[in-house]
Order: sequence, then structure tokens, then C-alpha cells
Amino acid sequence: MDVLFNSIDVRDLLSSPNIDDVNSPLSAPDLRLLIDRLQVRSVDIKSKVRQYILSHYSEFSTLFSQCSDVVSKSENLSSQVSDLIQLISDHPVEAQTKAVIDEILVKNREVKEKRELLGLLDVILELNDRLRFVKEEIKVGRVEQAAEVLRELKAVLVTSNDEEKQPLVYGLLKDEWTECFEEMQEVLLQCMDNAVWFEQENNTVHLKYQLSIRDVDGIELQTILKAMDAVDILDYGLAKVADLMIKHVIVPVVSFRSTIVVEWINQESGNGVKANLKICPSADPNVDSIDGGSMYSVLIDVVKFISKSLCFENSTWMLCFGKLTWPRMSDLIVSSFLSKNVPDDASKLADFQEIVKCTSNFEASLKELMFIASSDGKDERLSKFADNVEVHFASRKKVEILSKARNQLLQSDFRLPEDCTRRNSKVKDDYNAESSSDLVVDLLFTSERCVVSEAASRLMKLVHGTLKDVCLSSSRVGLEFYHAARDSLLLYEAIIPVKFERQLDSINHSAVLIHNDCHYLSQEILGLAFEYRSDFPASMKELVVFADLAPRFQMLAEEVLQRQIKLVIYNLKQAIDGADGFQNTHQMKQYESAKLSIDQVIFILEKVYIIWHRLLLPSAYKRSMSMVLEEVFSRIANDILLLDDIAAEETLQLQRLIHLLFENLSSFLDSVLAINQTGKLQESPAQTLDDLIPSLRKLRKLADLLDMPLKSITAAWETDELANHGFKQSEVEDFIRAIFADSPLRKECLRRIESRYYQAFSYS
Repeated sequence: MDVLFNSIDVRDLLSSPNIDDVNSPLSAPDLRLLIDRLQVRSVDIKSKVRQYILSHYSEFSTLFSQCSDVVSKSENLSSQVSDLIQLISDHPVEAQTKAVIDEILVKNREVKEKRELLGLLDVILELNDRLRFVKEEIKVGRVEQAAEVLRELKAVLVTSNDEEKQPLVYGLLKDEWTECFEEMQEVLLQCMDNAVWFEQENNTVHLKYQLSIRDVDGIELQTILKAMDAVDILDYGLAKVADLMIKHVIVPVVSFRSTIVVEWINQESGNGVKANLKICPSADPNVDSIDGGSMYSVLIDVVKFISKSLCFENSTWMLCFGKLTWPRMSDLIVSSFLSKNVPDDASKLADFQEIVKCTSNFEASLKELMFIASSDGKDERLSKFADNVEVHFASRKKVEILSKARNQLLQSDFRLPEDCTRRNSKVKDDYNAESSSDLVVDLLFTSERCVVSEAASRLMKLVHGTLKDVCLSSSRVGLEFYHAARDSLLLYEAIIPVKFERQLDSINHSAVLIHNDCHYLSQEILGLAFEYRSDFPASMKELVVFADLAPRFQMLAEEVLQRQIKLVIYNLKQAIDGADGFQNTHQMKQYESAKLSIDQVIFILEKVYIIWHRLLLPSAYKRSMSMVLEEVFSRIANDILLLDDIAAEETLQLQRLIHLLFENLSSFLDSVLAINQTGKLQESPAQTLDDLIPSLRKLRKLADLLDMPLKSITAAWETDELANHGFKQSEVEDFIRAIFADSPLRKECLRRIESRYYQAFSYS
């Protein structure tokens, strides 16, 4: 049969096997040849198949016979299954069987539930009997056995997680257990109150070992402690005892360590064995207490007394008592001894190492007595404090530095010393500028000097002293000192502007001193890093930054100065407003009013001159006074130029007022000019007054224009003289119309002024 599975390749049947070429399709003869050969091949295949079947006839016959038998048997089996199903349908045995099985299951479930109920009843009865046993044991004083039973019952009744699934009777049993527990707790706490007490008269702590419960005597203190431990109230039971020991023993020992010793007395009495802890003055009044050795020794004796007499050398009980007392005890030692002995001087830090050693030995002894846990580093409170003495020293010094800086700033009144004259007008190398006063200071980055307040001078001395300490300290201490220096500087920014808020809203020397202070502090701050960085500890050199503070003080200085300038300008404008625009000054009343206004301007400027010229930096004085004078001159010039009708006599009065103003302000102008011509204060060529105060020449020229003829005014405009003095075309035209009556000459002059404007415009 392999021939059936061999593929017939058409290429073998053709004379030309290349049939994939699309350019040479098969011809009709080729197709007929292909059909004939396929027919021959088909006949050959059929012949081979027939021969194969005939040669295997017996095998095929057996196979077909077996298939027939299988079909016959399957039909027979199907008939039998149908008969069985018919039989079952006629007789429902399975329904009866199912009913019997269900009944059996119900009976078994009922039997199981009854057994569980019986078991639960047995448990409830047993629990109830044990609770009754606890009450009976408490009555007869056997609290240790009762406590053990309570602890076992707690696991069953109290700490169970399936409270919602428990029967109601369990809740009742739990309530009864709670009653037993509260009764047990009350009895045990009452026993502890009777076991330990303090006698004020003899200054003695008494421990009684034989106790009584409800007329039952002879109960041991150790039994009470075991019972409290069993019901998990040991910390609650010892809390009152711990408080008593802290209050009456630990506090006196820590507070008055040089005069305290401990007497440990065991005595037999009619009421049983007792142990007494008596505190009395030491026989040696010169007992050494510098390193805390005597205090630590007494405290160790107290802990030993507690360990042996109260906790019976039980490590668990000692740890419990230690947890109740150690936090308060360590805080007392830190506050009453360690913190008070932190050195005030960095040179004394080495002497503190003896205290560190005694403190470490003290905590090691407490660990041996199991008063504190040996594996818990959190209990080493004293050693951690002592080991960080440098940080505590630095923190204390930081607080002292900030407190000192704060007090200096709060106590400052910015009074100006009588010997503080105008020394800052000289440069540094001027011999006459040398002064013994600490309030006249040299600025680091300019060639000027200025007067500062006593507060700023003291503050910088404090900062310099602090930074010098940084250079001599370790990194930990130095970092705290560095922050103290920064914070001290920031205190000035926080306190002074608030304290002197009223002075900043008026024209006075305090505001100028605050401006000088801020300018001085900003320059000093910029120099701090250059002065001290090389001597700082290596690890601090990259962390120390002061330059960020300098812009804050520079901005504050400028803000204060600009605030003063605005106040001066506001007051000057108010004074000039009294002139009512300099109208009708040819009338005596109006002239007097205008003259009074000019006098007020002069008075205000004189007051400002006295303060500013004496205190301000030369450069700041020149800039500020120039701004103020510019505002005055420009305002007066504009008011006069706005007049729409000026009489001939009025021009003379206006000219007189302007001359009066210049005459009285000459000293101010000279002061600005003197500073401006000081070569050492200017790197560039000195400016003229006209450059500093542009309106000055305009007002002077305006005074000249008031008595000039019309043609001269026109000629001055045509030669650009008036434009160079700051006059506008509209101002010149309005001025001519206000002074000169309408005439052909005025029209001609106005035309020439206008044509000159257009001519200049075309050239541009």
C-alpha cells in the first residue's frame, strides 16, 4: 500500500519538467499526454490495491466478523440497562434508602450536640468551681494559689478571641472572674500599703515582711509579690512604693548628696521581721561630691536595699521596679547634678571626664543589680548625657550668647553720644578722623567711616568673640557657636525694627543709626568668613556660611533710608503746598504765605541736615540730600511755571522768593559739593551739582527769566540754552503767555519758538 502514499509528481509525467515558467504555458499535446499518463497510472494503482486485498482476504474477514460481534454485544447490553432502569422505576428503593440515611444523620447530629452540651456543662461547672475556689483561697489568705488559678482562668475567659461565638454563660463567668480579680487586686494593694511606709519623724522607710489579710496573719511579703506577678499587676502594685522611694529617698540623696548616708537595719519585732532604710546626715561634712562619687555610692546602697529587702533579689521584680523609678531618677540626676556641672569654659571640659567615668560605673552597677536592663541602650540615659557634654556645653553657651545679644538689643536706646561728631566725613587714612570712640567704625569694603549704635557695636564684639571660640573648639561645639553667631545677627533684624517702629515713622537720628548699623553689619558679615574660615575646624569649613545674611541687612539699610527720604519729601511737599502754588505773590498776604512756606522748607531741610550730615555715610548723604533737594527745586519750579498770569510786580516777588531759598540752602549745596569733590570717595571724576540736582539749574534759570525781556527769552530758546537747563517748549510758551500781554511781538516770538521746535525735530 505504500504506492498509495507516494505523491505523484506531474513533472515526471511531462517531457518538459519546467512547468513553473509563466512565459511558456503547457500546450494541448502536453496536456493530452499528461491525461493519458495519469489514466495509465490510475489503472496501475487500482490493480495493486485489488491484489493487496485479495492477498489479505482472511485478515479482512476476521476483522469484519469481530466488528459485527461487538455491535451485537453493545445492543444486548443496552437492552439490559433499559430493563434495569424500568425495574428501578417501578420499585423506588433508592428513595427509601435516602430517607433512612437522612434519619441516621439527624440522630447522629443530635447525639453529638448533646455530648457537646454535656461537655460544655462540665467545663462551665469546672470553671465555676475554680472561681469559687479562688474566692475561698482569698478569704483564708492563700493568695498565691488563688493568683495562679486566676492566671489560668484569664487565658480561658478573658483573652479568648472568639467572644462573639461564646455562649452567654461565658460572659457571666467572665464578669465573675473580673470580680475575683478586682478583689484580689484590692487585697494585694492593701497588703503593699501595709508592707512599705515612710515615717516622717525618723526619716525612715519601713518594710514589714509578715502581713495579715482579713484576720489571717503570717502572710509573707514575698508571697504577695508572687501573687501580684502571677495576676500581672506587679507594676501597678509597686508603683506607689516606687513613688515613695523617689519622693523620700532618691530626691534627698540627689539633691543633698554631700550630707546623706544610708543605714540598713534588720530588726525583729513583735509584729514580725522588719527592714528599715534610714536617711541621716553624714558624719563627714567634707565628703567629696565634685565627681558625684558619694551620691552614686549612696544610690547604689539604696538600690541594693530594694533588691534584697523588697524584691528578694528577683531579677524580674527588680527590672519592673527599675522601669518605674529609673526614668524619674535619671532625670533628677541630670537636672540636679550633671547639667549643673557642665563646664562654663571649654578649657574645663577635660575635668568633666571624671564625672563621666563615675557615671558609667554607676550605670554598670545598676545593670549588675538588674535595676536597668543590660541589653537596652535606652536605659543608659546618664552615660549618653555625660558623653554628650560638649553638646550640652555648647547648647548652654549658645543660650547664654543669644540671651546676652537679646538683652543688649532690648536695652538699646540709640542715644547719640555727645562726642560723636561728623568724623565719618573723613576717610580712613585722615589723621584727624581717628577717634577713641567705639561707635565710629571703619567699613571693610569702602574707604568711609560711619557712626553706629552701641547695640550694633556690642553685637559685633559678641559675634567676633563667639567666632574666636569656634576656632578653639571641636567641630560639635564650634557648630553650635557658629549657629549662635548667626542667630545673634538675626536677632538685630527681628528686634530693632519692631522696637523702634515709631522712630522709623519720623525724622530722627535713631532711624539713621539703624541704617548705619545695617550697612555696617552687612559689610562685617561679608568679612567674617575671610577672617575666621582658615582657623575653623576642618569639618566646618564647608558648612560655615555668612554671605547669605549680608544682602538682608543691606536691603534693610536701604529700606530704612528710603523710608526716611520719603518722610522728608512728604513733609517738604506739605510745606510747599502752603504756598498755594505761588499765586498772586504781588499781594502782601499771599507773599507772606509763600515766604512762610519757603521758611518751613528751609527749617525742615536744616533739621534733616543736622541729622544726616552728622551721621550718614558721605556717599549716602550725597545721594539722599540730592534726591530731597531735587524734589524741592523741581516742585517749586513746576508750581511757578504752571501760573497762567503773572503780573510785573509778581515776577519780582517770585524772584525774591527763589533767591531767598538759594541763600538759605547754600550751606546744604556746599555740603553736597564738598563730599562730591572728595577725590578719595570717588573713583570716577567728580560730578557737578547740576549733575546731582538737575532741577537746580532750571530753578536758577527760572529766576533769571522772571526779569528778562521777551526777545532775550526767545533768543535763549533758539540757542538751546533753555532746553539745556531742562525747560520744555510748552513750559516756555506758557511762561511767555503768563508774563507778557498779547501783542504782535509775543506772537512772533511764539512762532519762532515753535518753528525752532519743528526745525530741531526735522534735524533729528
